[in-house]
Amino acid sequence: QVQLVESGGGLVQAGGSLRLSCAASGIPLSITAMGWYRQAPGKQRELVATISSGGSTNYADSVKGRFTISRDNDRNTVHLQLNSLKPADTAVYYCNRIPYIMGYWGKGTLVTVSS
Repeated sequence: QVQLVESGGGLVQAGGSLRLSCAASGIPLSITAMGWYRQAPGKQRELVATISSGGSTNYADSVKGRFTISRDNDRNTVHLQLNSLKPADTAVYYCNRIPYIMGYWGKGTLVTVSS
């Protein structure tokens, strides 16, 4: 059974930083393309960063240059470093496979950026 558990969210001022973690069980992240998604209040869930099994990364234009996705194979964890945060980054952040699997969604972790 696959379980993805997100953590690391919180309340931060604009310009601040956070580091999100996604701990996985039941799925080897080292050979799985993974992504971080986010859902802001009243908006659809969007994909913000991906990392391939080979380590290649891609980012949505809205976060490019500010967010960094990485993977720790030893801990079977994917991270998302969020820098230069903006109020528009306020959302619940989730990790999932690329493409996502409905049954893999966790509870997410809330990031709130105050102006």
